[in-house]
Amino acid sequence: MNKFVKHPLQYSNIAPLLLIFLLFFHCTGNPQSAQEFTKQREQMVKWQIEARGVTDKRVLDAMRKVERHLFVPPELASYAYADQPLPVGYNQTISQPYIVAFMTEALKLEAGSKVLEIGTGSGYQAAVLAEICDSVFSIEIVEELGKKAKALLKVLNYNNIFVTIGDGYKGWPEFAPFDAIIVTCAPTHVPDPLKEQLVEGGKMIIPVGETNYQELILMVKKKGRLIQQAVLPVRFVPMVDKNKNMY
Repeated sequence: MNKFVKHPLQYSNIAPLLLIFLLFFHCTGNPQSAQEFTKQREQMVKWQIEARGVTDKRVLDAMRKVERHLFVPPELASYAYADQPLPVGYNQTISQPYIVAFMTEALKLEAGSKVLEIGTGSGYQAAVLAEICDSVFSIEIVEELGKKAKALLKVLNYNNIFVTIGDGYKGWPEFAPFDAIIVTCAPTHVPDPLKEQLVEGGKMIIPVGETNYQELILMVKKKGRLIQQAVLPVRFVPMVDKNKNMY
């Protein structure tokens, strides 16, 4: 993982002591040992991800390294490496491990890539991305969830992840353009601001559709236009604005 230099949007110097305590308790108080969690991650990668066709070594290594059980509520830690999404509070979820790996691989990231993520959630997808690329700019609309993810990522020393609370539909124009954009909530259409913030030749992966049916769309920007293809049927939480209306 690349280390990012001090940045105007980097986390506060005030250490989240309470989160450090909770994280320590989460790691040591859980009846499952670190060794058992490591074994479960290996099995997750082998049977859920490699067996379904994900081959990018960098993605596989990131999925083996990032401790998913730290990004779910403590009472769900024993299910962290199961082949399913899990609730993380505030009507949001952490995606199924295979979907995280599939979407990450589809972007074909380089070590120097700058990625925009829409929908920080618990921070898991951002952590996986940060193991592969230079920097991750992540937006979360639920303030409580975004603050929690931001603090956890700092404790875990992900200094190349920058989290803000805001409306993901609008993207993050201050740091555009981005080499890749990954969206982990589903709008009914592809937001125009995200199209504009993608660099020429860059890729975007985004679930699009109504609540009961969505398609995962992979896009490549060529000569200012987005060439897109549907790659997988999925079901994500909807993208909402600050007034809790669906986009």
